[in-house]
Amino acid sequence: MQLCVINMDIDTIISNTPDAIILNLSRRVKERRLELNLTQKSFSKRAGMGYDAYRRFENSGEITLKNLVLCAIALDSAEDFAGLFSRKSYQNMDELLKTQEVKKRLRGSRNE
Repeated sequence: MQLCVINMDIDTIISNTPDAIILNLSRRVKERRLELNLTQKSFSKRAGMGYDAYRRFENSGEITLKNLVLCAIALDSAEDFAGLFSRKSYQNMDELLKTQEVKKRLRGSRNE
């Protein structure tokens, strides 16, 4: 049983490579576009971005941050960006109190 848990963790780690995350994101955007019954050309126009840029995103995952936000707006999902790098949610009061003890830093000190 423990071996299964370890394999699942390894699979999770492997699937969380930057390329895998980007391709998964482009796949989900494409699925939403198709749910709306839009062609690549009509969706790119609706999003306010170039057709070639959108087509490249669907095919390779390559996209600028601005164009990704434009896609999110066109899919009525812009609010998803609000939680992207937000603070951690806490499981209990002890976790919350520990984080309040840590001094808030204005800059990092490690140079690795």
